[in-house]
Amino acid sequence: MKGVLLVNLGSPDSPTAKDVKPYLDEFLMDERVIDVPKIFRNLLVRGIILQTRPKRSAKAYKKIWWEEGSPLIVISERFATKVQKHTELPVALGMRYGSMTIKNALQQLKNKGVDEVLLVPLYPHYAMSSYETVVVKVLKEQQDNFPEMQVTTMPAFYKNKEYIKVLSDSIAEGLKGFDYDHILFSYHGIPERHIRKSDPTRFHCKIDGSCCQINSVAHHTCYRHQCYDTTELVKNSLQLPEDKVSSSFQSRLAGDPWLKPYTDYEFERLAKEGKKNLVVITPAFVSDCLETLEEIAMEGQEQFEEAGGEQYKHIPCLNDNDAWVALMASWIKDWQLKELLPV
Repeated sequence: MKGVLLVNLGSPDSPTAKDVKPYLDEFLMDERVIDVPKIFRNLLVRGIILQTRPKRSAKAYKKIWWEEGSPLIVISERFATKVQKHTELPVALGMRYGSMTIKNALQQLKNKGVDEVLLVPLYPHYAMSSYETVVVKVLKEQQDNFPEMQVTTMPAFYKNKEYIKVLSDSIAEGLKGFDYDHILFSYHGIPERHIRKSDPTRFHCKIDGSCCQINSVAHHTCYRHQCYDTTELVKNSLQLPEDKVSSSFQSRLAGDPWLKPYTDYEFERLAKEGKKNLVVITPAFVSDCLETLEEIAMEGQEQFEEAGGEQYKHIPCLNDNDAWVALMASWIKDWQLKELLPV
């Protein structure tokens, strides 16, 4: 029997330092998030970061926490519930980090008689710290605890025509009534070394501004290329003016070079260049979370206005958008009947 496993990032159980700390520990100790030898990762995370970060992060979570709980969890549950109504296959939801574990989600599917699983990492783009770590974790749980199960993984869908249509329609709706000067596509940031580590050719990805334009097998796992591709496809779909669209990368740790340009720098640059009305889109996520709701929607607005900007609008992620739900259900149906997956 076939079933579907949706996997998103995860969240602390509450916006308190007590619950944020173990969540951050699991997240930051992931070797695909902070990819240094374990002894150094342990010193960095447990010896330095976790000494102060949980309190700061808890304050940020409190700013965006909903009455029902973590926005990411609530939105993901709403999405999964809607998808379930569109398919006869059992649908389970798991999180890469936190108490809603992948193991429990697989157990739910097993209890319903599922032995063929469609794994859907809820990330449009491939990155070792998001998409890849989900796949690796699910396969490990399957091998250790559910060896009878077969797992098929949905590929990154960042350029799928139907997905771009749904994303573009959502953005178009958000743009209504807003006289923008500029639209910033802000993607989650990752260290530059992650791009090079994910390059199967070991030589194509130079992050020099040109390699993303040269066709290569490396693009299948190149987060940077895929992000810029999404921006270009949406821009063409909505016929957005070339000079009013750009891409940037948010969230980074100090020390190593991360993908540029940095979103917070762009807020200041755009405002100082006279862009008074700014729209920000966060297509690296399908569900709004701490990073989109606090860092971009709240802090981003403050940064832009302090630099001289006037009107600021953050367009929400797809969340449980009905068209997005219907598209996911159609992909599931295609896999169920033909074993085809979106490209």
